[in-house]
Amino acid sequence: MNIPHDPVALEEHFKDDDEGPVSTQGYMPYLNKFILDKVTGNFDRQDFNRMCWTLSSRKNLGQSQLVISNDDAFKIWCIFNFLSEDRYPLTIVNEEIEYFLRKLTEAMGGSWVEERFEDYKLKLSSKQQSLNPWELILLVGSGHFIKGIDRQTLSMGINEVYQELIMDVLKQGYMMKKGHKRKNWTERWFMLKPNFIHYYVGEDLAEKKGEILLDGNCGAEPLQDKDGKKCLFLINSSHKSFEISAPDKKKKQEWIQAIQTCVSLLRQCRPAPHREARQKRREMRLRQLAEQEDLELRMSELQMANEAKQLELENMRKALEEAATNASEEETRRLQTQTDLQDRYRVDLEREKMVRQQMEEQVAQKSTELEQYLQRVREMEDMYRQLEDALEDEKRARQDEEAVRRVQARLLEEEAVKRAELEEFHLRQQRAIAETEAEKQEMEKERLVKEKALQAAMKQLDQLEQERHGALEQYQTVMKKLEDATNNTKTWKHKVAEHEGMLRLIQPGSKGQQLITNWGPAAFSDAELSLRRKQWQEMKNQTTQAQ
Repeated sequence: MNIPHDPVALEEHFKDDDEGPVSTQGYMPYLNKFILDKVTGNFDRQDFNRMCWTLSSRKNLGQSQLVISNDDAFKIWCIFNFLSEDRYPLTIVNEEIEYFLRKLTEAMGGSWVEERFEDYKLKLSSKQQSLNPWELILLVGSGHFIKGIDRQTLSMGINEVYQELIMDVLKQGYMMKKGHKRKNWTERWFMLKPNFIHYYVGEDLAEKKGEILLDGNCGAEPLQDKDGKKCLFLINSSHKSFEISAPDKKKKQEWIQAIQTCVSLLRQCRPAPHREARQKRREMRLRQLAEQEDLELRMSELQMANEAKQLELENMRKALEEAATNASEEETRRLQTQTDLQDRYRVDLEREKMVRQQMEEQVAQKSTELEQYLQRVREMEDMYRQLEDALEDEKRARQDEEAVRRVQARLLEEEAVKRAELEEFHLRQQRAIAETEAEKQEMEKERLVKEKALQAAMKQLDQLEQERHGALEQYQTVMKKLEDATNNTKTWKHKVAEHEGMLRLIQPGSKGQQLITNWGPAAFSDAELSLRRKQWQEMKNQTTQAQ
């Protein structure tokens, strides 16, 4: 890495290493402080990769299980470092594994078998969501995805993917080049990179003959056939122009298109297509993860708010039960008073019989008063029976409340039943107030308090319904963003595939809309929800007609 060695600092750092390699005197702090912090980038990255591979491969890689050479394993290791996530320990996720295997299959001229990778991904997901470099090398080197392909083809495919992803070779192949001095045509091996076009004597890259520097002012254009050469095109650079003869028209068009793409990227100061695609995939995964975490946080907040509302409703229900108990005790006292009055009336009747002979003159008047008394007794008895019916209705309401608590897990059904119970209870209160006119003034204040409590409960239920709809809209917005991102990825993938034919993206699958409640995804379908709403509306109409 072209960093001068400091033996004094080395001895000083490791003079007292008693706590292991990760202590303050260990090799990790030394590596960070005296080596990595001094890196300037003026070193051969391939030599550095070779050194790291030599240090790590011997204890982690078993050659007996592989059908690939050590050099091919090194190239897969470099590809892993390029596609892995930017966090330690380095791992490669399923999306990048599929991308690499697709590129490798295309490089070998094979067809991608989606079902085979899906089966492998299911097995992988049951254990973990990613692979380390040695597991990826074992996956490719074991021949699981290359059945029927010989080792040489596999090695060539690995080398082609390595040249593209690691060496930034966008296109390479044999073409004829016209000399600038002798004007003769010579076959050369051309290699296109984002900033240069190198040409060699042969594809073994043993002897480099020259290079063409690319910048934003360069271009490539087709030429007419001449001098017995066909499929000609011209490369215009800042210093020279190069006449090239491609093997066929297809290769000619591919080279022109590839060079124009490189020039366009240079003008826009953009990286190579495969590097830009890797960055976009990473950003997409990060956005999806952030949106998922935000959605889970919002759902958790809504769940907590709903639990608080449920607690308030439970307190309100207990207050109503306490008020009903007080009303029952008051009714018991009223019945006792009625019994005392009836006993008093019987005593008065006996007394009237005893003094009938002495009060002949007042017989008619007393008879009239007696009839009035009897009428009042009958009215009190009718009132007693009505109050018994009200108590029976209240008992049935309590049984309904018990049934509601058993199915409390579903929010919409609970809200419907709660509204029905509150409205029925309110109606019974109004009937009881209308039937007991004698106590109208005394019960008026209690009725007003209960109506206010009922209105507050109904308002809270409406607010809870609005919050549930808000959560559903937020979920739909997130799904819309995911679909837009998928469409953008498809558009970009189509353009890159049309220009170069070397890159295929993995697009996430779309999900259908899912009904959301205040507790999370609904446990019933839209049809069940519509049926329950219809039943609740019918029950409400029957209650209104009964009024």
